[in-house]
Amino acid sequence: MVTVNVAHRLSLFSLQPENLQKTWLREFYQVLHSHKPHFVAVHCQEVGGKNYEASMSHVDNFVKELLSSDAMKEYSRARVYLDENYKSQEHFTALGSCYFIHESLKNIHQFDFKAKKFKKVVGKETCSETLESTSMLEKEKFPQDYFPESKWSRKGFIRTRWALADCAFDLVNIHLFHDASNLVAWEKSPSVYSGTRQKALGYVLDRITDQRYEKLPYFVFGDFNFRLDSKQVIESLCSTATMQTVRAADTNEVDKLIFRESDNDRKVVLQLEKKLFNYVNQDVFRENNGTSLLEFDKELSVFKDRLHELEISFPPSYPYSEDSSQGKQYMNTRCPAWCDRILMSASARDLVLKPENEEKSIVYDNIGPNVCMGDHKVTSGIHTIIDEYAVTVVIILPLMQVSVPCASVNAVLEAFPPLQEYHFG
Repeated sequence: MVTVNVAHRLSLFSLQPENLQKTWLREFYQVLHSHKPHFVAVHCQEVGGKNYEASMSHVDNFVKELLSSDAMKEYSRARVYLDENYKSQEHFTALGSCYFIHESLKNIHQFDFKAKKFKKVVGKETCSETLESTSMLEKEKFPQDYFPESKWSRKGFIRTRWALADCAFDLVNIHLFHDASNLVAWEKSPSVYSGTRQKALGYVLDRITDQRYEKLPYFVFGDFNFRLDSKQVIESLCSTATMQTVRAADTNEVDKLIFRESDNDRKVVLQLEKKLFNYVNQDVFRENNGTSLLEFDKELSVFKDRLHELEISFPPSYPYSEDSSQGKQYMNTRCPAWCDRILMSASARDLVLKPENEEKSIVYDNIGPNVCMGDHKVTSGIHTIIDEYAVTVVIILPLMQVSVPCASVNAVLEAFPPLQEYHFG
């Protein structure tokens, strides 16, 4: 499965996206070549980028490239769902869900939510603009009172349901609310933004597990916009510093916070503004993959009984520089965080972590760690599931909030192939 957030100045779908698209596709195709997955799910957020009215045509070109490229020629079936109807403010989510099925996978069906039955997947189909007209998915924008200050933005979820042989599961594409101001996020622990995301994620989980349809294992992957606890992480990073508050002359509101070392010539350690997080040593977010900061990654803990995740062993996925020559550099806009994730229900986790697989390779990592993939880095998970045959499953999660976030997950559920039809490794 692949989650891609594709927005901002250097968007994958921007007015001049060629170089970024080439890099992104090269890294994506390399994963396909290396692991040869049989089911690929790509979840996009911010389809069309921030300037979607001018850039939406690039989305169609990108999809055509995916469908027609030599690297994808063995994927004989596809379903592409793009929410491009930006004129409908109350419905537009800018979400895109793309699914590619390898020719060797014979027995796959997709659920029709209106007819309440599975239908065999045949051929390649693309549905865009008004996704409300298709019964092969559920799409919802969050209720208006969920949005900060009740101002509409492109946030919501799309659910599709699949059956591989005798195993059925849900795939949920999600985009939650971001932190609008570093200064507001710093005010209290947990931040007001964390509470907004918690409410929205709870809404999604309630919707996909209600009584309308049979409850199935589910994978939720996309841009959760999870952030580190700002107040706690800043207090840790600046534990020996003193803080200077700078207020705006006209409103007297806090405009800037400057943290200085007590000695060492009062060197500035951190400068914090609404959209500035300028910390003196970015290496802290990269050393040992930034795992020393995971203690401040707390937003998922509220859902510990409903959502699970493989162990994180990669650096924070956002916000990376959009300079094509600075693939490992973070922007000084936000505190780096693991925004884009691959989460799953307990029953879905059991499909991945089967007892017989404990000694086998399970990877949850980045794709394109040294190149520019947009402001969100691509993250992947690779599972080798051993049944009667060896089946490799890839989960790719490209992360991009401001330009090309992408989270990807390649179907984890090949553990249940019809044995008479497969002859894997």
